Parts: sequence; C-alpha cells; structure tokens
Amino acid sequence: MGTTYCWRCPKGSSVNEVGQQMGQNEGLQLPYLEMGSGFMIGLSVGYVVKKSFKLMLLLMGLAVIGVFVLENQGIITLNETSLDQNVSLGVEAFKQFALFLKERLAALKIAGGASAIAGFVVGLKMG
Repeated sequence: MGTTYCWRCPKGSSVNEVGQQMGQNEGLQLPYLEMGSGFMIGLSVGYVVKKSFKLMLLLMGLAVIGVFVLENQGIITLNETSLDQNVSLGVEAFKQFALFLKERLAALKIAGGASAIAGFVVGLKMG
C-alpha cells in the first residue's frame, strides 16, 4: 500500500510520519469528539441557532432594502413607527426563543445540563 500524504502536513511528510511526531496522531483529532453527549447536543443547537439568526438578519436586511427602494420609487409609503414596532416584536420573539432553548438544554438529564449549556455557548461562538 502506498504512502498517504496530508495537505496540512509539512511538505513531503506522510500522515504516519507526522502522527508519530505528534504522539500517536493526537494532534490530528478534533477536541470536541471527546466531549459528552450533552455538550455535543448543546454545541449543535448553538451552532444552528447562530447560523439561522445570521440568515434571518440577511433576509430581513434585503427585505428592508427592497422596501426602501420601493418607497423611493413612489410605489409604496412606509410607516416608520410600524416598522420599528415590528422589528422590536421580532427581537423579543428571538429573545424568548433563546431563553426557551437555554432552559431546555439546562433540563437535559443525559450528561448534565451544565455541559449542554457550555456546548451551547461554544456553538454560538463557533457559528
């Protein structure tokens, strides 16, 4: 069988050579694989929440830009008070959803709620 080369390894080094230098491939593993199930659940939920929040902000921004363009062309008139109230309602709804997720993760009996909350925070940081 041939030698396998790695794109992250030093030039000309095989995966086995680098693994032996790092002590039985310890440096090539992801640290999250050794965490418990509660942490992994929290990590995945936090990551998805942050990514979906970013997507929601992008779509809302595009919609607001579209409304501004339509208003500029004289096609519609914009009630700024109503727009402000709707944005405030959306922010409050997101806060309630985030609070629900934190409470639900804290109630996990799998591996303790504390590790799930820690995973949630790391997932938010990663996303």
